[in-house]
Amino acid sequence: MESGKALYPIGIVAELLNVHPRTLRIYEQEGLVKPSRRGGKRFYSNNDLQWLKCLRRLLTEDGLNIAGVKKLLTVAPCWEIRGCSEEVRKNCPAILNFPVPCWDLKPRICQEKGRVCAECEVYLKKKNHVMMQRCWNGKKEAS
Repeated sequence: MESGKALYPIGIVAELLNVHPRTLRIYEQEGLVKPSRRGGKRFYSNNDLQWLKCLRRLLTEDGLNIAGVKKLLTVAPCWEIRGCSEEVRKNCPAILNFPVPCWDLKPRICQEKGRVCAECEVYLKKKNHVMMQRCWNGKKEAS
């Protein structure tokens, strides 16, 4: 099964994680998860589900708050992951407003190039890095 294919509606995900659907909407508002939309409804992928499990662990077991999780996601600057040139970095809102994550800034450069945060290598690599370092210590959790 494709791990990136959005399959699960918000109610199912909320039930699997034992949270209220409003909690998932808050995570989306805060930019911590980007579910796909079909007909105005949210659908989550297996990747989203893994990230949400990790996020719940960070928030409930590790004692972080949403601001703390966002801070973790800013550790590796996006310009290093993407390999932006010096010229691009001079005008990039992510550089000018560091450590605010680029997906919170919605930089014009990304929008002009047709990039979408949920598909961005920066967003995905940072999220995967946090999951590997903080939730599984380099190995997958048992289901």
